[in-house]
Amino acid sequence: MKIALGSDHAGFAYKEKVKAALLAQGHEVKDFGTDSDKSVPYPKYIRPAAQAVASGECERGIVFGGSGNGEAIVANKVKGVRCAYVWNTQTAELGRRHNDANVISIGQRMISEYIALELVQIFLNTPFDGGRHLERVREIE
Repeated sequence: MKIALGSDHAGFAYKEKVKAALLAQGHEVKDFGTDSDKSVPYPKYIRPAAQAVASGECERGIVFGGSGNGEAIVANKVKGVRCAYVWNTQTAELGRRHNDANVISIGQRMISEYIALELVQIFLNTPFDGGRHLERVREIE
């Protein structure tokens, strides 16, 4: 799977850990930055990652920040993106099953690295349930 990544300085460390894990699993990764923990404006890195998913260049996206809130807001401003802000296994699973999330947002200051890596796997491996949820997803668009 081709996966877009984007982060600000506060999510940089988790982005790098997730990137290494994804590459080790054989995924293709497009990293939109940032490339350090030096303070940066997050929309500069999140918007291009979300646009890559919306355009079909990447199948999924994962964005990172300190809390993950601002990153989810930016990603969801891009038409065609359904970004779920995830912080536990249930939010990651339901974001896929019920909302067909194609991007997730993770807050590095909110959860452990172990949980972040677990949420990424749930996001990548959980199918969309379709059915009654499909009409709701269509209403979002």
